[in-house]
Amino acid sequence: MKTDGDLTYDDYDSFRWTDLIIGLCFFFALIGIGLFLAVNFRPLYYWSISAFDIEEESGFSREEIIENYDALIDYCSPFYTGELNFPTFRASVSGLSHFAECKNLFIVFYVLGAVGICVCVWFFILRHREEVISHLKVCAIMSIGIPVILVFISLINFDWLFLLFHKIAFDNDDWLFDPALDQVIKILPEGFFMVCLLVIAFTVIAGAAAAFIVYLLKKKKKKKGDEPLPKPQNFYFTP
Repeated sequence: MKTDGDLTYDDYDSFRWTDLIIGLCFFFALIGIGLFLAVNFRPLYYWSISAFDIEEESGFSREEIIENYDALIDYCSPFYTGELNFPTFRASVSGLSHFAECKNLFIVFYVLGAVGICVCVWFFILRHREEVISHLKVCAIMSIGIPVILVFISLINFDWLFLLFHKIAFDNDDWLFDPALDQVIKILPEGFFMVCLLVIAFTVIAGAAAAFIVYLLKKKKKKKGDEPLPKPQNFYFTP
């Protein structure tokens, strides 16, 4: 059995089955962070009002759009316990039901993200003490693939991806809004949802890139530490 003194670089970088658990938790942690940013970073939507001509397309003023959007985001917070009430928009029973489902879905991803963060912190501390780096490579690989595919598909055919997500996530047609009954849909263009998807995808990609960079730095440091020390040179000349 090898002791710590006998372990080589390959031992510290060899795959462990727990790397899959860490990689999956890392991915969910990044998804949770990305979703939180996309949903709660309100300046992103305020920018979208001008970017997607929401005032002109909806017929509502910027102030009214922001007021009703803020009410929706407040409701979607996991800490909000009241009912969804739009200040000025009409809303149907099915529309309100759909937003209740959205809120529950957000909470699920927030919980998965929080659990993922806790698990990753715990494992990262343990692996740092052991000087093991294989999990960082697995985290990067597992986290980079899905977002890249989603970004690629969204840029080609976002409508198809948007419909597919709703069919998977919801078991009813409440998400098919009638603008006459649910006016909020007029201020939520598909372009804004694509921006949200890109925020989540780029968050995951950035996290994966950070994990891979740290992996490369630790790999370089570990390899350098495993190299034999150079032989001492004698620079003195004897007569």
